Amino acid sequence: MQPLRSEEQKKREIANRRRFSFRLNIFFFLTFVVFSVLILRLAVLQFVEGPELREKVARIGNVYVKIPPIRGNIYDLNGEPIAYSTSTQSLYYTIQPNTKEDDARELAQHLAETFEKLGDDTDAPQLTADSIFEMMDIRGRLSYVFEPRRIKAGINEKEIAYFMENSDRYVGVDIIEESIRHYSKDTIAVQLVGYMKGFNSLYQNENGIRKYQEIKQDNSNRDPVDQYLDKEKVGYDGLELMYQDELRGKNGVKKYPVDSMSRIIGPMELTVPEKGNNLFLTIDKNVQLRTEDAIMEHLEKIRNSSNPRERAKYARTGYAVAMEVKTGKVVAMASMPDYDPNVWQGPISQETSQYLQYFINNGTIRTSMPYYEDPKEVPNHPSSLVYLGSTQKPLTVLLGLNEKLFTPQTTYYDRGAFYFGREGHKTSVSNASNVANGPLQPWQAISKSSNAFMAELIGNKLFMKPGNEGLEIWDRYMEEFGLGVLTGSGLPNESRGVKDYFSESSGSAQAALVFSSFGQQGRYTALQLAQYTTMLANRGKRMKPQFVNEIRDAKGNLVQGYKPEVLNEVDIPGTYWDVVERGMSQVSAQGFEGFPYSFNRKTGTSQQDVGKRKRVENAVFIAYAPANDPVLAVAVVVPDGGYGSFGAAPIARKIFDAYDDEVGLTGTPKNPTKKKHENSSGDPDNAQGDQTDRTEGNQVNPPAGQ
Repeated sequence: MQPLRSEEQKKREIANRRRFSFRLNIFFFLTFVVFSVLILRLAVLQFVEGPELREKVARIGNVYVKIPPIRGNIYDLNGEPIAYSTSTQSLYYTIQPNTKEDDARELAQHLAETFEKLGDDTDAPQLTADSIFEMMDIRGRLSYVFEPRRIKAGINEKEIAYFMENSDRYVGVDIIEESIRHYSKDTIAVQLVGYMKGFNSLYQNENGIRKYQEIKQDNSNRDPVDQYLDKEKVGYDGLELMYQDELRGKNGVKKYPVDSMSRIIGPMELTVPEKGNNLFLTIDKNVQLRTEDAIMEHLEKIRNSSNPRERAKYARTGYAVAMEVKTGKVVAMASMPDYDPNVWQGPISQETSQYLQYFINNGTIRTSMPYYEDPKEVPNHPSSLVYLGSTQKPLTVLLGLNEKLFTPQTTYYDRGAFYFGREGHKTSVSNASNVANGPLQPWQAISKSSNAFMAELIGNKLFMKPGNEGLEIWDRYMEEFGLGVLTGSGLPNESRGVKDYFSESSGSAQAALVFSSFGQQGRYTALQLAQYTTMLANRGKRMKPQFVNEIRDAKGNLVQGYKPEVLNEVDIPGTYWDVVERGMSQVSAQGFEGFPYSFNRKTGTSQQDVGKRKRVENAVFIAYAPANDPVLAVAVVVPDGGYGSFGAAPIARKIFDAYDDEVGLTGTPKNPTKKKHENSSGDPDNAQGDQTDRTEGNQVNPPAGQ
């Protein structure tokens, strides 16, 4: 019996060993499979998904805090500051890893004591430990954990030195440089220069500026140094907007490594802000200021004049542009009255904003209305876009000669009026005061400003051409001379002007061309008028008006120089130009007595119906000098200013004198203004002592209490 049991026991042991061996093999096999999968997965992570995951980790693990750039400055032709950014030092606090509330309160107490000890005596409320702790926002209720909190702006040199020397005691505290935009107290070409507003207010809704809407859409894809900050100030109008990209500069960037809870886990990497480029304008500060003064002084004079030919009691606004004939440089551009753009540094009430709408628009390039306390009175007065009046006539005669409507020797008998239209419905075109000039040659038609000559020999003859040919010829000449088209200046919101001859032609093509011939069917800007005058001066080259002489970086290196640009040319025989110049040289103009240079000029008195007022007279004047070698062209527009000879010409004379003194009509300044401080560095901090308040009366002030 015993051997039998032993044999069965052995069989059971063998079976158990086999089962154990099978299980062990399965275990090893499964272990092999698991390790193989793990190794394969590691290989995939390492070689296939690795680069993408590393990029993802880096993206999640770093936070970029952007520091606004310092905006470049805007100077006049000679380096006098017009718009500049001054630096202010501000103290910021950034929450550190594992910061406890008690530690933050202790730091707030130290900061408050330091501010009290080293701070300046000002009217600003004293920062207390509690107020500082609240601004530190330890729990991140108001800002992200990694976002720096501004504790105090405008800290002084003593405070800066103290915090730098004791930085180890103030962990998380940084001194950051910020900039504030200032504009010259002299209010130099303020509408041309423009002003600034918050970026976040300029890309929102359909009324936002397209440039900033496009930037906002692409902002997240930009390099952090080029990303716009919602709270930063950007150019809103004028050159501040036109040269926003050049002026802005680049952000500073603080790069923080953070964990998934946005806690800082490593040292910060700093990229310092890069200051924007500086603009040096073609505007000469002293010529500009004397232009502005000339307009305001003359407006005051003609409003109160006892001379009935000079008096213009509603003259409240004036516009002038002075442009170099050979270069296209605009040395003065005045839209008056102006205002102090420093008002935009602080919050502005709705009432003040509405009031400023009458002064912020650059009336030399677009519509600007005069200010009246009663808004209902405004529509009864002309805007800055007025008919050219008789300043149109030099071009009208050129057109007539070039289209062979008459010859330089043609004699026209001027009876004082020209009648046109159907019998029984005739319309008369009369000369000023119904003067009958008798026999006139083309040059005399300009000098004596004959409406009848222009109407009968040019306007009416163009109408007699088949179909719309006459109107098309007229429009082509206007556009070739820069009237009714953009000047090419690139200034934001520039107007093309208004071609009333097209709307008038739907009723009477004859009337449209007849009235156009002596300047009563096209309303244009002062800049267009100045560009047109340069074409008369240089015999047919339409120069691009330019406002920036050069662009330099913060270190003074030249980024962009100046190059004159001819937009188009007209081919008209010299003998025809001779006729026009002879006529312009004989025009009578007030204010030019004793002018030491030969000059060509044309006065204009345009008329229009405005609101409830009929036949409102606007003063217009164009001129260039010296006549034999033109250097400067000037255009002046005074809406509601009466006769051009009295209401606008004296302003132009003062502009020529200012240019001659400061720049020189012969290339040498005759009597340059002495500068109080030389400022060769181009640093506005060194030039602020040269800022002087101007005579009161040139700029407007917001309503009392605003």
